[in-house]
Amino acid sequence: MGKGQRAVQAFKSTEFIEKPRDKDGLLFGENPFKEVPSTSASLLSEKSATPAVTTPAVPTVSKETLEAELKDLSEESKELEAVPTFILVTTYLSFLMLIVFAHTRDFFGKLFHPEQYLQLREQNGYAPMVSDFESLWTRRLYGRIRDCFNRPITGVAGGHVNLLERMSPDFNRTFEFTGRVRNVLNLASYNYLGFAQSEGPCADKVEEAMREHGITQASTRAEAGRSKLLVETEEMVARFVGAESALIVSMGYATNALNMPALVSKGCLIISDELNHSSLVSGARLSGATIRVFRHNNTRDLEKQLRRSIAQGQPRTHRPWKKILVVVEGLYSMEGEFCNLPEIIELRRKYGFYLYVDEAHSIGALGKRGRGICDHFGVDPREVDVLMGTFTKSFGAAGGYVAGSKALIDHLRLHSHSAVYAEAMSVPVLAQVSSSMRMIMGEDREHALEGQQRLDQLAINSRYFARRLVDMGFMTMGNPGSPVIPLLLFSPAKIPAFSRECLKRNIAVVVVSYPATPIITGRVRFCISASHTRADLDHALEQISEIGDLLMLKFHKDKVQPALTHVKAD
Repeated sequence: MGKGQRAVQAFKSTEFIEKPRDKDGLLFGENPFKEVPSTSASLLSEKSATPAVTTPAVPTVSKETLEAELKDLSEESKELEAVPTFILVTTYLSFLMLIVFAHTRDFFGKLFHPEQYLQLREQNGYAPMVSDFESLWTRRLYGRIRDCFNRPITGVAGGHVNLLERMSPDFNRTFEFTGRVRNVLNLASYNYLGFAQSEGPCADKVEEAMREHGITQASTRAEAGRSKLLVETEEMVARFVGAESALIVSMGYATNALNMPALVSKGCLIISDELNHSSLVSGARLSGATIRVFRHNNTRDLEKQLRRSIAQGQPRTHRPWKKILVVVEGLYSMEGEFCNLPEIIELRRKYGFYLYVDEAHSIGALGKRGRGICDHFGVDPREVDVLMGTFTKSFGAAGGYVAGSKALIDHLRLHSHSAVYAEAMSVPVLAQVSSSMRMIMGEDREHALEGQQRLDQLAINSRYFARRLVDMGFMTMGNPGSPVIPLLLFSPAKIPAFSRECLKRNIAVVVVSYPATPIITGRVRFCISASHTRADLDHALEQISEIGDLLMLKFHKDKVQPALTHVKAD
């Protein structure tokens, strides 16, 4: 389809009944996706060109709601500035003490137990794979809390999950299974809409598809892997996100890492958010393009980078950049924050760069109709050149997709390693993606209302859980409505302690520390799902409150307590 033309296929209307939004923040407004977006084929050009900008659709979000969302984004850093100085100082001192003790143990260990350090010494003329300093963090810090990570499970990772109990006789060097299985509340999986099920309409569709199409095509899509089910699912994905065409990739990480090098190359510029996912970093490095980073979610810094890059051009030659690609995420999973998409769109109109949005966590989880960050902010998806997402979160499947203009996707089908060399997505996964997406879109007539009910339940659960944590005095991160709710722990000693205390109370959580986060902002991430009942959340909150008192994590308790007392007095 040529530049400037538009597809004529209209979106199918949904079957679910529209419900008024409630106080938990579900957005008002009509469906913004009135037509399929115009092409972004100019992204394939090697010339410096400003993308064609079309008149955006009427936003579905009121001006007041949008301003409130942007205010929350701008004030997020102010919340961290309110951290007591004592907490910050003790956190730094704790890490310093751990590192000093680690070096001390290594020094005496090499003297009295040299056999334990053979892998770190030169042997038979061969240098060690890693030095003792490089492996210090893994051996002395991570090794002490290994029991908090990689916990094996069995069965379905739904609202509850079966955990295989294990113990370590040698301080987490090795583990042994006890033979017992514990059923725990699952606040660790990205099962946002609760589609990770072993029974139900999606599981039935998967079984039916396997009987009809088998398990896999055992080939790349460029050879014998292009099936009818794959083509139909790609067309559905394109309609769902509001694009002309879509390409499905069998691995979520590879969706970014292998497709980005087919879009930009040497002589191009990638401007990336500093907290972008590792797959985006890998894809940017593989592309050979120049990479520059802007401060997280800071559009002012982004504009400075754009102005400087456009004015100076390429290094040494100062020629204009062939293409400038700005890469952001829709929902940052470590922070629970939404990207500042409306302001980034304004910069795109002003400076004419191309925009790549990774919606791995936002697609299916955000927006009135589950269409991601564009749906959430009421932004016309035609304003985004490349829409990327994964099926591993909201859809209970695997793999990912890239959506855009037909010319763009046709180019990727011929030049992307993910399409030419990687095996096509298997039949069970395609059936899971197709069936869950049909339910979200309301196209499954037998379960027309269930998809919207899951979206509503996720939004209500997320806001309820986050609000209760704040009311208890915990310091949380993220924006209202995010299904990922980080709770700050700070001290390195409290990170494993929180995980172990939760496990004692049959709650599964994910704790995160440096180097995955800044050194002072160790945290626990609560992943909320539509499969969680109010009783599940209340039980978890009660136990988390007890743990917070035990570990002294309620840093804002002095601010919240007077308000609670006032309510009780009334």
